[in-house]
Amino acid sequence: MAAYGLYTHIASNRFRSTLLLAGLFVLIYVLVFAGALIAEVVLNSNGSVDYYLAAASRDLIKAFPYATGGAAIWIVVAYFFHQSIVDAVTGGEDVTRQQQPRLYNLLENLCISRGITMPKLKVMDSEALNAFATGLNPRQYSITVTTGLLKALSDQEIEAVLGHELTHIRNGDVQLMVIAMIIAGVVGFAAELFFRLFFYSNWNSGGDRSSRSSSSSGDDRKSGGGAIIVVILAIALLALAWTLSLVVRLALSRSRELLADAGSVELTKNPDAMISALRKIENRGELQGATSAVMEMCIDNPRDGFADLFSTHPSVDARVAALVKFAGGHDPGPLALPPDPANDPGDQAAQPDPSAPPEHLPPPLPSGPSSDANQPAGMPQGPWSRPAGPWDRG
Repeated sequence: MAAYGLYTHIASNRFRSTLLLAGLFVLIYVLVFAGALIAEVVLNSNGSVDYYLAAASRDLIKAFPYATGGAAIWIVVAYFFHQSIVDAVTGGEDVTRQQQPRLYNLLENLCISRGITMPKLKVMDSEALNAFATGLNPRQYSITVTTGLLKALSDQEIEAVLGHELTHIRNGDVQLMVIAMIIAGVVGFAAELFFRLFFYSNWNSGGDRSSRSSSSSGDDRKSGGGAIIVVILAIALLALAWTLSLVVRLALSRSRELLADAGSVELTKNPDAMISALRKIENRGELQGATSAVMEMCIDNPRDGFADLFSTHPSVDARVAALVKFAGGHDPGPLALPPDPANDPGDQAAQPDPSAPPEHLPPPLPSGPSSDANQPAGMPQGPWSRPAGPWDRG
């Protein structure tokens, strides 16, 4: 599908993402088939390769509805509870306009400008510079930002970050990524379960005994070799399914970050703010204690993958280069964070001490013979001051 503009790129990416998501579902059945192969070998270690393949195929057909139902139940559970799980991991808390008027107003203005239902706003107590969006339906949509981000970024930069996360919600990226992580979690869990069952089962000892007892028969040796081949095939299928689920999930994440950056520029009309926000966030977004699934949803994930194959996000340099090329922004290069006034000793030394006596004030005027005795010394005498006469009391 050819793409020539932002919205056609979004539609094309959504179509490709749907195909990748369907591929993740296929991997579940690959796992079931691999598990069936191992189960058949455990039950009968004297069969041939053709026998195991045929038996595993029959088992797959029987298990198909159960595998589909199990994946569906997993998705339904995540649909209702994933936000609570994310909040429990990150410690994000809902905030109101009274608690965060600056942040609330920036998000509200973006939503009003595009007629978008305003998502919930959450703040996570962390010095890291990061933000992410979650939710599977309009009632669950939320945007979480860290306190470190609020301290380090200007209003325009925070608005750009909010526009980025809001674009993820508009484009349906949040639902897709949550479902992809759920399915990849199913694949990873099943693969690990099969590996553990395989390595901790005692079928190897039974296979060894059967091999020893059938050493005098060429047919029996051929059958034993079939079991070994099938086990190797099953292990290869398990490893392939786990690896592909990881690669597909990360590919889904990478392909959507560039579009979210572009969507933020469309909302704010300020590519320079998006660029400077990325430069400040760069390599400062590590959320302590957050799982890899949460980091994949963030605006930046500093956890690099091997040779960029397992990276969940494009590099900041690549994202900035795209904004410079297609949005006309200007790259200032890596940026240092502004100093925190609360922790800057120079600023504290420059501030005057209110308890110290004034130094550069004019000296008090001397008290003359016509000064009022009840008036403090040093106060100037005006023309309406009452002069002291001979009848005044001392």
